[in-house]
Amino acid sequence: MLRLILPLFLLLVIPLTATAQPLCLIVAEADTGRVLIDEGDCDTRVTPASTFKLALAVIGFETGFLQDAEHPVMTWQPGEPDWGGAAWQGEVTPASWMRDSVVWYSQRLTRALGAEGFARAVRALDYGNADVSGDPGYGNGLDRAWIASSLAISPREQVDFLHRLLTRQLPASPRAQAMAEALATRHTVAGWTFAGKTGGAYPRRADRSFDYARGWGWYVGWAERDGRRLIVARLAQDTERLPGSPGRRSRDALFAHWPQLARRL
Repeated sequence: MLRLILPLFLLLVIPLTATAQPLCLIVAEADTGRVLIDEGDCDTRVTPASTFKLALAVIGFETGFLQDAEHPVMTWQPGEPDWGGAAWQGEVTPASWMRDSVVWYSQRLTRALGAEGFARAVRALDYGNADVSGDPGYGNGLDRAWIASSLAISPREQVDFLHRLLTRQLPASPRAQAMAEALATRHTVAGWTFAGKTGGAYPRRADRSFDYARGWGWYVGWAERDGRRLIVARLAQDTERLPGSPGRRSRDALFAHWPQLARRL
């Protein structure tokens, strides 16, 4: 395994600031899973937050709940999560669900599976700790197991999941895996095409309130250029309360430093 062992690597690649602590950065070859960069604590599991939508997409296409990028079209109902603003209200397709990270669309999918079906599907994917029971004593696994609750995954496991997705090694049909891959949100950075998903969530305190100063920020995905494809996972945690999504901040920090990082690969 090739590893770049450089003093204070994370400090050079993604600087520490007063507001965010980069916890892990992994870059691996998509075809082989060979790790090229492995920095920070990449083995501790935390909530996947909305990065779990990539796994849900595989499950959705495999079970037939999701038909293609534009179907089914579903409409927000009063009482469902709406903190994502206008994009979460009105009609939502699988493509806009992934792009806008619509929580209630995920909940429609998990509820259609039912508790047993949902648990069985996540275990089959060998996704993190595969615990979708939800908050102890609250029976809310179908609504929020993946949002600062029971389900947890490490950055290393995120990379392994994406490697299995991109090489069609998940226990799902090639079509379901290809359709899920195609839903990932695309960006162009310094000549590389990124596809992936952000995720952000806040730790829950003992009194069940959320610690908005310690938000976790994920970006997981893959980057392609000139026939080469690399898997990337970045996890950070805020050190003070900030506006906006910690997941988007983690993604933007990665993209800002990708040109320098890519030269090392």
